[in-house]
Formats: sequence, structure tokens, C-alpha cells
Amino acid sequence: MLGWSKRIMTYRTMLTDYFAAAVAAASPRLVLPPALPKGLVKGRTFVLAYGKAAAEMALVAAETLDGPVTGLAVTRHGHGVNLSHTKIELIEARHPVPDDYSLQAGTKMLELASTAGPDDRVIFLASGGGSALLCAPAQGITLAEKQAMTDALVRSGAPIQDINLVRRHLSRVKGGRLGAVAGARGAELLTYVISDVAGDDPALVASGPSVGATFDPEGAVTVLQRAGVDVPSHIHAAILANKPAGIIEHPVRVVAANGDAVIAVESRARADGWQVIDAGKSLTGDAATCGKAHALRAQIYARTPGRYLMISGGELTVTKARKDGQGGPNLEYLVGLMSALPRTAKIEALAGDTDGIDGTQDNAGGYLHASWLQQAEAVHALEANRTYPLVERLGGLIMTGPTRTNVNDIRLIAIEGVST
Repeated sequence: MLGWSKRIMTYRTMLTDYFAAAVAAASPRLVLPPALPKGLVKGRTFVLAYGKAAAEMALVAAETLDGPVTGLAVTRHGHGVNLSHTKIELIEARHPVPDDYSLQAGTKMLELASTAGPDDRVIFLASGGGSALLCAPAQGITLAEKQAMTDALVRSGAPIQDINLVRRHLSRVKGGRLGAVAGARGAELLTYVISDVAGDDPALVASGPSVGATFDPEGAVTVLQRAGVDVPSHIHAAILANKPAGIIEHPVRVVAANGDAVIAVESRARADGWQVIDAGKSLTGDAATCGKAHALRAQIYARTPGRYLMISGGELTVTKARKDGQGGPNLEYLVGLMSALPRTAKIEALAGDTDGIDGTQDNAGGYLHASWLQQAEAVHALEANRTYPLVERLGGLIMTGPTRTNVNDIRLIAIEGVST
């Protein structure tokens, strides 16, 4: 048996490998080709892709589909791939707050969709992040107003489902509106989704441009007000006037989700001899609070003989993020976890976002060992929303770069139980 001091780097490497396996399980190149349709269509094939996985999904589609393919993909800056040898245009835009490129993508995608006819096939490729990246403000709402509302919602720590409810009501493209335009003249519609939402409802991924979702304008206004956002009369009126689209029913398939990534890790861990603890595949809520709760649970297993790996997925949030804060939900989770553990605990953890970006920083997440942190510095970092500088100083940042997929977060806690 390795002593614990020698196991630290061994476990860190193992947890990093498990995280890589989770990302690989959701790769567009793995999950998309078997799902795409076979054969030629009489007319044209359009690919309309949006989200952090959009560029890779579009490339895979161009390489897999029969016959000529044209279209448009919009993804986050830095998450693109080379599509120059295809007839699919690529736009890179800002996330999580839309920019002029997001607006350009929304305008172009609506125009392209409107040209689809009865002999054509339109393939929508949706992934998380598309809500910000694909932007076409509703009549009476400016891009600047939408930017301000989105920024306020993100900083408030509002759940993603609430943020996307508002986005649908501020948009001419979301909530099935893009699908309604594309199918207006009888084109065949198909939607493929890489899900980043709890429950994997395809209508909620990227706010469902091709798939209809709940229409609740007063609920959207309430979400804004609860986040402290002023809703002037013209915005309220624009939300009420932005009626839902005539949804066109068509095949919709989720090809990858957080559960697939978690299962991939569980399989690897069991093969390596871990006793696996399923802590939930679709967790939501405040990241630091969840970390502290997991610390209490981990200590129970630490008092039990054995070697345990606690695995969880889902999407946590940073509540009331400061404008000068640095550190996304995965680092907040880790620091919250370690703040509630004694430094003598034989517990270490890794948490990361499968898209390679934790919040708005350049890291996917981080790794921490219980012995690394003093409680006071952990508490201070959480209060100031400054977990990134703390974990960076400790050498715990996990850097992957853009992964070109997005099935939310994976959190791994390695626990060395008492010796028998």
C-alpha cells in the first residue's frame, strides 16, 4: 500500500484522468455520427449550430452527412475549429453576455432559416452557451438593454433555468422561434442536443431555438425583479408582446448529457477499485454551500474502512458574484468543501466544467487537498469571490482549454477511509 503522502499526486493524476474521461464521453465526434440521418435529400441540407460545442458539432456533421451541406455555426470566442473547407460559416461571439457578433449570428441564422423550402432538410445542433451566443432581441428591446439584463442575472446567481426563461422572452430566435422560421415552408427539421441543463429537457438547452418551451412572460418579469433588475414599462410591454412561436413538431434527440459523463467516470473508478458514491447527477444551487454539505458527507466515509470516490454532476452557481470577483462555481465548490474539512483529513477533490471554462476565467476548474488550506483563508476567498487567486497560488488550477463540448460540471472527492 502506498502511504498517503505518496498517494497525493497519484490520486490527483487519477482524478484528472477521470475528468478527461468524462469530457471524452460527451465529445461530438463520438456521440453525433451515429445519430445523424443517412442518405440524400432532394433539396439542400442546412446545418444551424449554436453553443460551445457548435463548431465541432458542425464540423462532424459536414464530414458525416451525405451530399453538400451549408449553414452557420456560432460558438464562444476560442472554441472554434477550422471550417474553411466546408460551406458552413463560423462566427465566434461573447459568453455569457451577448455582443455584436452574437447579434450578427442571430440575424444571419434567421435569414438562412427563412430560405429553407419543402425539399430541404434543416439540422439544428444545440449545445450549452447558445443562449448568449445566438442573439436576436425582441421588437422594442436593444442589444445594450439585453446585455445589461443578462449581466445582472448572471451576477445575481440566478438558476440557469430562470436566466433562460428571461432570455426566451427577450428574443426573436429562442423558444422555438428559429424552428418556426425554418419550417414555415415545409422543410424537414431535425434537432440534436448536447445537454448542459438539469433534467436534459432539450427545450431548455440554448433556450430552445428549434424547440418550444414554457411561455410565461410575467414569470420572466418576476425573475428580473427578484434579481434586482429594473424593468421599465417598455421592456415589460415588449416581453408581453413577444408571443410564442407556432412550434413545429419534429424529431429531437439528446446525444450527450451530464449523466453520460458521470457514468463514464463511475465505470473507470469501479474498475480501479474505488467504492463509488453517487452524490447526484443533476445538482443545482449555490456552489460553496454544496461543497460544505459534501464535506460533511465525506467525513462520514473517512471514518469507515475503504477507499471511496464521491461523484456528482449538474450545474452549481456563484451567488451574488462581485464585479471584481475571480473564480467560477467549481472553485467556489472546492474552497467551500475544504473550508469545512479538518486539514488532517485524507480527502482531496477535483471539480471542473466539461466545456473547459469555469465561469469566466481561463481554467476548467481545480484540484485541492484538505491539507493545503487554512480555514480562515478559505472563508476570506469565498466572502470576496476570490477563489481563483487562492487556488492559483496553491497550484491547483486545472487548465484544459476549450473542449468543444458542454455537459456541465463533474465533481470528484477521493476519500481514504480508516485502516482496518
